[in-house]
Formats: sequence, C-alpha cells, structure tokens
Amino acid sequence: MLRQLLIAPVGSTIAKSYINCSSKQVFKCFSTSSPSAMSLEQAKKIAAFKAVDEYVRNDTVVGVGSGSTVVYAVQRLAERVKAEGLRLVCIPTSFQARQLIIDAGLVLGDLEQNPRIDCAIDGADEVDADMVLIKGGGGCLLQEKIVASCAAQLIVIADYTKDSKRLGEQYKKGIPVEVVPMAYVPIRDRIAAKYGGKLQLRMAVAKAGPVVTDNGNFILDWHFPETIVNGWDEINRDIMMIPGVVETGLFVKMATKAYFGLADGSVIERSA
Repeated sequence: MLRQLLIAPVGSTIAKSYINCSSKQVFKCFSTSSPSAMSLEQAKKIAAFKAVDEYVRNDTVVGVGSGSTVVYAVQRLAERVKAEGLRLVCIPTSFQARQLIIDAGLVLGDLEQNPRIDCAIDGADEVDADMVLIKGGGGCLLQEKIVASCAAQLIVIADYTKDSKRLGEQYKKGIPVEVVPMAYVPIRDRIAAKYGGKLQLRMAVAKAGPVVTDNGNFILDWHFPETIVNGWDEINRDIMMIPGVVETGLFVKMATKAYFGLADGSVIERSA
C-alpha cells in the first residue's frame, strides 16, 4: 500500500549530525549549507517526526535505531514526552542510540526487563519494492536486528534517496556481513564463490585497521552482482549458516512500514 501525505516543510535551519560529534553535540550542530543538503535533512526530519507521531503512544516500549535519521526520531520523542507527559521506555540498538536516549532525558531500558517491544523505529540504507532492507552502513546491524526481532512492529524512517525498486539501485556500498574476526577470509571466499561479487573488509577511518563493531566483530561489505534481484530470504539464510557469520544487514520480512521524506515536505508511506 502506497500513499503520499503533505506535511509543512521544516524550517531552513536544519540539524545535521556528524560522525565525530557526541550525541549532545548532534542536537546542537546546525548547517545551512547547500539547498540539496538542507532538503535531505528536511526529508529525514519529516519522516522521523511522522513515524513517531503515528506509532508512539503513552506507555510504549520503543526500540531506538541508529544513524542520522534516528537523531530526529529521538528529538521528537523528547519533545512529546515534555509536552504530553508520555511514559516511554527506550531500548537502544547501539552505543550511539544509548547516548542519544540518555542525553535527551528519555528513560533507558534493556531487553532483560523489556523483552517485548511495541515498536522499533530505525533507519535504513536502502529499501526495495518488497520492503527488504539493507542496514548496517553504520556498523550496528546485529543489535538493530535483535531489537527489531523483539518488536511487534518495525518502522523504517528514511529520506527519498533510500527508496529503491531493487537492492543496489541506490545504495552502492554493499550488504554488510558481521563476522568473527578470525573467520573473515574463509567467509569472504565462500560467499564470493557461491554468489559472486566482491567482499571487502570494512576499514576504519579514524584508526588504523578494520572497523570493529560494538560487539567486537569485523564487517565484510558484499558488493553483490547486479544479476541478483530477488531471493534475498534464501540468500540471507544461506549466509547465516556459514560458521563465523554473526549477522547480515539483510532485513527480510521484518519491516512493517516505511516513511520516506521528500524534499518538497511530503512523506511517502509504504506498508509491507
């Protein structure tokens, strides 16, 4: 089901998150650079605000995803808690999400005390026409998938650049595969031998060596062949059977609804 809703455009001063900012700084960093950058941040914000307004009610346990779009979701959660007195418990999917929750003054929870989540709100690197997601561009795929699996509903928030007919159409960085460090070479070779494409060990930017996830693992980014356009459920299951694979960034049959913010201030909604 697809429908488009018109929302008043966000103001010209747009919050912009930076990788090197702390979560407190994220709320204080602002940019009025180029119109395209402003439009992209507007799109993220209107999608996040609409999702929070439609799915979060009083006494809700909310899974809080990771990434730049989720910053706006946390902002809206904090605004509504202050304005409406909502009682919420927020379950983080990463160190970043945890800090955002704390710094926004929201109630931080965990899966030990809250194993059942009412809704998880998270971003995506790409969403195809069948609501299959690529996630994990920020390295948080394992905890994101755990939280999503505990949620009655997974709500995706994204800007218009993440909306695709097929995976790989817009997002060119590949499908993340989180792996135990000692096994990354045999895993790389097995996936490439069976499905083709190229797998690259994700390297860190501010440190020497590979990216290390919050769970102490490595990430292989699989640049899969363009000939693979469907069958992601089977592919995901097959990759997960390889010893040493911890999780993949393929989210198949998990998303309930997706909100894509557009540059003109409207939001496209897609339901599974």
